[in-house]
Amino acid sequence: MLPLSFGPVRRWLLPLGVVLSLGYGCIASAPEGIHRESEGSGGDSFSGSQVSSSTGVTSGPDDSDPHAVIGVVPSHGPFTGDNQAVVHGRGFKSNLRVWFGETELTEITPIDPTRAQVKVPAGVPGVVDVHVQNGDDESTYRSLVEAYSYVALYAVPDTGPVAGGTVIDIYGHETSWDGTTTAQIDGKPCTTLDVIGPTQLQCTVPQGTPGTKTISVNHAAQIVTAFDAYTYQDSTDGYKGGLSGPALSGQLQVFAYDDFTGDALPGAHVIVGEDVNTGLYAQTGSTGGVVLNDKTLTDAVNVTVAARCHSPITFVDVAVDTVTVYLEPVLSPACASEGDPPPVGGNPILAGYIDGELVWKGSQEFQKGDWDNIPSPIGPHEKRVAYVMFSQRYPTKEFTIPSSTYTVDEQSKGTIGFGFKLPSYPGNHTLYAVAGLLNTQTNHFSAYAFGLVQGVAVFPAKVTKSVIINMDIALDQGLTLQATPPPPASKGPDRLDASLAVEIAQGRYAILPGMQKSPLLPLAGDVKFIGLPPLDGILTGSRYHLNVAAVTSPESVAPMSVVGAATTTTTSQPVVLTDFVALPTLSTPIVGGAWNDRDLESSFLPGALPAHLTVYDIVAGGGLMHWTVAAPHAEPKVKLPDLSGFELASLPTGALSIQIYAARIDDFDYDKLRYRNLRPAGMSSYALDIFSAHH
Repeated sequence: MLPLSFGPVRRWLLPLGVVLSLGYGCIASAPEGIHRESEGSGGDSFSGSQVSSSTGVTSGPDDSDPHAVIGVVPSHGPFTGDNQAVVHGRGFKSNLRVWFGETELTEITPIDPTRAQVKVPAGVPGVVDVHVQNGDDESTYRSLVEAYSYVALYAVPDTGPVAGGTVIDIYGHETSWDGTTTAQIDGKPCTTLDVIGPTQLQCTVPQGTPGTKTISVNHAAQIVTAFDAYTYQDSTDGYKGGLSGPALSGQLQVFAYDDFTGDALPGAHVIVGEDVNTGLYAQTGSTGGVVLNDKTLTDAVNVTVAARCHSPITFVDVAVDTVTVYLEPVLSPACASEGDPPPVGGNPILAGYIDGELVWKGSQEFQKGDWDNIPSPIGPHEKRVAYVMFSQRYPTKEFTIPSSTYTVDEQSKGTIGFGFKLPSYPGNHTLYAVAGLLNTQTNHFSAYAFGLVQGVAVFPAKVTKSVIINMDIALDQGLTLQATPPPPASKGPDRLDASLAVEIAQGRYAILPGMQKSPLLPLAGDVKFIGLPPLDGILTGSRYHLNVAAVTSPESVAPMSVVGAATTTTTSQPVVLTDFVALPTLSTPIVGGAWNDRDLESSFLPGALPAHLTVYDIVAGGGLMHWTVAAPHAEPKVKLPDLSGFELASLPTGALSIQIYAARIDDFDYDKLRYRNLRPAGMSSYALDIFSAHH
């Protein structure tokens, strides 16, 4: 319950059918307070109307009132909540309470008398009032009508490459989506759209331009638009492309695109079967697609796609009716006649900035505190420092000391803490910080304290201000690993490579110092990790994330067997890992021998788990070109079509490197294979070995 009641106030409730975007026949204006953050003020303007606690009358903010709530930045977010916002006002104290609608917030960090950082709670789509009050002092209670908007949909993942092709899930709130529903990214329809359920769509993102974009869903002539819901940026996630659709029943459709630009590849060669002459053959049209109709297309078939100056790919035993491929262009002088090389150096994008402070609690309100959870430096070469970092996509990344841009020390300026300003690409971010002692002579850093902030929204060419990271979490926990790696082959592996990260947001990790271990095999005992944060408070719901591999040599090369990532939420029990994948061996071609460009055969050593998926990556031309072959399970023999008749579409003669991945994938379904499953990032666990040959 709210602490005070007040008179009737006009409220705009935003139903799911309200139209918020342009470009449709029927356009309804948005209620006051609903606007696109990346336009105009870029998210720094306020919305809503002030309500006095004594009268309940709507008016503009009264500058003479010592207590007020003026606005929320950003002023909108997903109905799931959990994003960060800053409430602006006057007269805030350290015991500030905040309500979004009738929900009182539990995570509030007052910055000064005019600002407080909050974690937005979940809510119903529409606009809500925001209320503030200092402790139990009802005389300080103030409200801002229509101050925050809950958007009725969101996407996972919410970023992807400019080339498009990323497969995202769009979730709605109490929606009734069906086969008539359509969806758009930045005004462009999804390349493919599947209705998973009444509240979930699966959309293949179209090609776009760098920056944050809207997502719109149209159902029953009603349009719901989420602003800044998807960001085009450089990405290697590989959620695009692969196998999809219902079972083969006489028809197969194949789509071919350039992996770097997302452009259609007209004239690409599509071979169905093991031989160009005896199988089915077609070429893609101007849109990059082709449909093959044949009564033999009822059983699983091999599908190979090749194109001039692009690396080919083969999917073995395809039993569904749609194959979508993204072929990598070949950066070879022989392909210079194809035009300028593709823009592989990234895409231009307007960066934003994050301006914030690391805060240690002081003895007085809104005053700097001491770094009292960090030991005092000993000697002239030690100093207290902290590093502010973005959460990482890859949990196996090794901790390295960042540049001075990301460094904070006791001399850094700030209001209630120690300031930092970081460049950032647009989007929704999670930041963390570690603080400890740095030996400036050896560059060794020992961390003692940790802080975290989630849901920081960044907009192009704008500064997101007042981001507070409380440095009150001790790095005092230890975790034990018990692993049973597979028996080594003659080439290896000879050591364990173990790393531990903390998952602080979905698919995003905090990389901490001292969390990389490499004991020799056979193991002499358990592997211990010391210096982790407890998973309570703001870290409630987080997980410890372990990646472990049996590798060869200090360089951690193949042969290797990488166990599936293990997660736990407690340090009281050891983590036991035994699910290593069997190491592959190459039978055809003979190692070091000649390859006939057609036949592949492999087997797997005993003593570990069998593979769900076998991926051959045949690399030629010194790495300029490669042929990817994906086969379900541990397919012992594969026969490929002869591509030598297609100009600049087959592997060049010379030395070959044949990499064999034996992969296990959680909830594996070959009929729904995605491109990311062809690489380690999309494999739950895998074994890898590399063999040489020539042709």
